Amino acid sequence: MNAAKRLEIFRRLHEDNPEPKTELAYSTPFELLVAVTLSAQATDVSVNKATAKLFPVANTPEAIHALGVEGLSEYIKTIGLYNSKAKNVIEACRILIEKHGSQVPDNREDLEALPGVGRKTANVVLNTAFRQLAMAVDTHIFRVSNRTGIAPGKNVLEVEKKLLKFVPKDYLLDAHHWLILHGRYVCTARKPRCGACRIEDLCEYKAKTSDD
Repeated sequence: MNAAKRLEIFRRLHEDNPEPKTELAYSTPFELLVAVTLSAQATDVSVNKATAKLFPVANTPEAIHALGVEGLSEYIKTIGLYNSKAKNVIEACRILIEKHGSQVPDNREDLEALPGVGRKTANVVLNTAFRQLAMAVDTHIFRVSNRTGIAPGKNVLEVEKKLLKFVPKDYLLDAHHWLILHGRYVCTARKPRCGACRIEDLCEYKAKTSDD
């Protein structure tokens, strides 16, 4: 895919949604960190239902740590893998309190040192909470990048690096949100809604299928 196509793709995505946002509900970097940690192999909807009950009761490292693993588990037991997630969040809270003055770090090294926080989660927090140029590649973004031809790659790290290189600079800060929303609602896994897609004429998947 050439640079002109990519530029037009992101121009249209921006035109349709000038200020894209994550669908996870949060009001502070710490709430976002907890929500993203809980969202692994779970839907944003299920996480939001749990945090809607949790955050009014406990939304600081101290308050959640005070709940303990069992107490936190009660709030998040509707989410998959809740036991291990509860342990990770409680331990992360302890580290935030003891090492970071209860503040969420704004750098990758410290974020990835927290239990339950991998590269993707760190990228979401850096990009969404701190507005840094970081690209979190989940299954939706991996699929859209490969299917459209925007940034094809064999693994998430390869796609991440290509997106950071190929997405036009003016659109890079919000590209994560546009791509994830596009994958979630339009360029879906089993039956992409090509007829309803704003970038159908620019997409290399569509070009391939019509050539076959």
